[in-house]
Amino acid sequence: MAKVTFDNRNNQFYQSLKLSVDEYFDTNGIKRTGDWRLYIKTITLVGAALAMYGSLIFLPITPLLALVFCALLGFTFASIGFSVMHDANHGSYSTKSWLNDLIGLSANALGASSFFWKQKHNIIHHTYTNVDGIDDDIAKSPIIRQCETQKWVPAHKVQHLYLLPVYALSSIFWLFFMDFAKYFSRKIYTTEAWKMSVKNHIIFWATKVGYLIFYIVVPIIVWGLGPWLIGFFLLHIVMGLTLSLVFQLAHVVENTEFENVALDETKHIETAWAEHQIKTSSNFSMSNRVISWFVGGLNFQIEHHLFPKVSHIHYPAISKIVIEKCAEFHLPYNQYPTITGAIASHFRVMKMLGNEPLVVENQQAQAA
Repeated sequence: MAKVTFDNRNNQFYQSLKLSVDEYFDTNGIKRTGDWRLYIKTITLVGAALAMYGSLIFLPITPLLALVFCALLGFTFASIGFSVMHDANHGSYSTKSWLNDLIGLSANALGASSFFWKQKHNIIHHTYTNVDGIDDDIAKSPIIRQCETQKWVPAHKVQHLYLLPVYALSSIFWLFFMDFAKYFSRKIYTTEAWKMSVKNHIIFWATKVGYLIFYIVVPIIVWGLGPWLIGFFLLHIVMGLTLSLVFQLAHVVENTEFENVALDETKHIETAWAEHQIKTSSNFSMSNRVISWFVGGLNFQIEHHLFPKVSHIHYPAISKIVIEKCAEFHLPYNQYPTITGAIASHFRVMKMLGNEPLVVENQQAQAA
């Protein structure tokens, strides 16, 4: 991985912000981790998922109701990822580390790997947000081009038209290809993966075998191959679209910035880490409590990136402090009032990035 550094000598913004946020928690006697609101959400989402899965497997329901449950199950799985798994793997679900580790395995229950997620998301993405060449979240080339420094191919001219099908298949690709690519290559994009213990290896393979049994073998036995295939793809289409759109709205919209790093050089970013997070992240639908509930507060992406070890249930409160400090230090506070506005912005960005760069045009002209 390339060496990337931030200019943290002038870190007054984050120091001042952290003091104010710490004062908020200390004055109000509030823990930074989750509370009864998060625990109720966990019971609600996990209970709903188990009820729907149980109905699909054990109850004589109609095919139409089965399809409805498959779609709802995909959305519920995504929400569990946003609201439960995400907090736990950041260590913000509970003050008890063993409980965070246990709840974090909800990622494995959904077929993914909490081991790789922690490094990919917590370390790489949260440190080098929108840094092309390191941040795995924007490394989808050549399928889609997510920033101007990535290589352009002719298919990108219409990438805004095929984005949704790509997003719809993203969770399938994640579970069946990306996790195995990380496991066997021992790399997460350009970064060496953490060394796995015997326990980590066992959990990884138990996860994949368990997914095969509970989401493929058992449903095929109950419903047959054809009906299972339809329901399985419907579940993942809803799950993939939900996960992808929420994550893309956080960083790939018109008001966010990107950095580029060549893989054989040292990159020095001329801002402090906290200011980099401000400039590369964006919020949406901050006043919509329903959306906030289902996406686990990830519509407050700025607050999450500045304070990843604070539970998402506190983001609406501390966002007021962040807004004040951004204004005080003359920093942008990127946000879209509605989710539809954020989605429209994302598609405008992707359409713009699909345009043929002038460098490519000039090279083609010289070759002609």
